[in-house]
Amino acid sequence: MVAGAAAGVGMAAVQDRTAGEVMDDGHIYADVKGRLMAADADGFRDTHVEVYDDNLLLSGAVPDEQHHQAALMIAHTYPTIHNVYDELVIGERTTIGNAIGDEFIITQIRTRLFASPHVRAVNINLEVFHGNVYLMGTARTDEELRTAAEIASTVGGVRRVVSFMQVVQVREPNYYAARVTTPPPAPQPQYAGETPPPPPANLTGN
Repeated sequence: MVAGAAAGVGMAAVQDRTAGEVMDDGHIYADVKGRLMAADADGFRDTHVEVYDDNLLLSGAVPDEQHHQAALMIAHTYPTIHNVYDELVIGERTTIGNAIGDEFIITQIRTRLFASPHVRAVNINLEVFHGNVYLMGTARTDEELRTAAEIASTVGGVRRVVSFMQVVQVREPNYYAARVTTPPPAPQPQYAGETPPPPPANLTGN
């Protein structure tokens, strides 16, 4: 508990979030992953979970539709989660080559985001699966949001970029403790690189 609290405070000191917000997201992430692994560790081994500002992203793969529905059911059980984004695919298991390629993409994108003076990279979380890049987090302006997606799309091996980032205004200097939030509408995923796939018919959302 002490280590978790310290980590939350440390993250909040550089992100546009409070320690409580960071820790709440971390607790939900750990609980979702734990429940998935308890249900079927092998079946959910390629299932990725990301939680940011009470928005939950499921990406990666599951072996069949039964696992797909089970993952969605678990994700929807948390009353504090505003939106569940379903980017799961069925049947695409990860090979060593896929894993190495995805790690390379993550490293390249992070390096370019942190090098850019136009993006506050500490507010952006990344998930990559088989060259598909998912951005979670916040931006201070629409331009910053677009720039982050553009940077990610220029890395070799990226098939498409899907951004679930939100624009959130903050006050200086204590922005991480006094964020000005006007609850935005649920952000729609922004795709780059190909025509977005149609939403699955069985996804109900929140």
